[in-house]
Amino acid sequence: MNHETQPTLKQRLFTIIFYADTPAGKAFDVALIVCILGSVLVVMFDSVKAINQAYDPWLSGFEWFFTILFSLEYLTRIYCSPEPRKYIFSFYGIVDLLSIIPTYLSLFVLNVDYLMVIRLFRVMRLFRILRLSKFVSQANLLVYAVRQSRHKITVFMFSVVVLVTIFGSIMYMIEGPHNGYTSIPRSIYWAIVTMTTVGYGDISPKTDLGQAVAALVMMMGYGILAVPTGIFTAELANAMRNNQVERPCSHCGKKQHEESARYCNACGHSLSD
Repeated sequence: MNHETQPTLKQRLFTIIFYADTPAGKAFDVALIVCILGSVLVVMFDSVKAINQAYDPWLSGFEWFFTILFSLEYLTRIYCSPEPRKYIFSFYGIVDLLSIIPTYLSLFVLNVDYLMVIRLFRVMRLFRILRLSKFVSQANLLVYAVRQSRHKITVFMFSVVVLVTIFGSIMYMIEGPHNGYTSIPRSIYWAIVTMTTVGYGDISPKTDLGQAVAALVMMMGYGILAVPTGIFTAELANAMRNNQVERPCSHCGKKQHEESARYCNACGHSLSD
């Protein structure tokens, strides 16, 4: 007689925890997301003084309950994973670990437990549960565009750092400590605030020459802010073109469309005709 090999406990746990295709796996992920949202609400309520004073023991109890629950889940994931190291250093593995560390650190560092809101990143598993593969693929395009533009943006940011350092030094020489520019670092802070058009107003030039330099920095700021947006947009457009396949539209004749597209993005006609 042939007997089917029964899956081990480790295999069953792996199927439930890492796959949402089965009823048990989907139920596990839904329960996990409910717990994540619940733990974040506890952190938010704990930051409200009136609620904290009235229900501090309950909030602390719930906080430790969720932390222990997530700690056990994290250890179970390591236990049942075929490649524990791969999971530990994956995006979700790092987020899972970071979501439980703040509570333990709160025993030694005050208020660090509010960092537990990082648990919201774990809700990204919702994409896997709802099978929103289209959204995941679009997110991958954004990540690809950021990766491709990182060198250009790094050079741009370095140039901005050089500019604000120069302008900060100039303003320190023009205005001086008696007008609030007490040091070059503080003058650089003013240059950053002015160039980004934030304009807190805590420091402002008093001399005519200083105001002329400030006007120049403001005008440069409008142009500079558009540069990284343009770099990223160009790389994103390039990534979207590379992601397209030849699927001619029978109505307008456009050939290139995304692989998952159902309608032509030029005329709206169905691509299945």
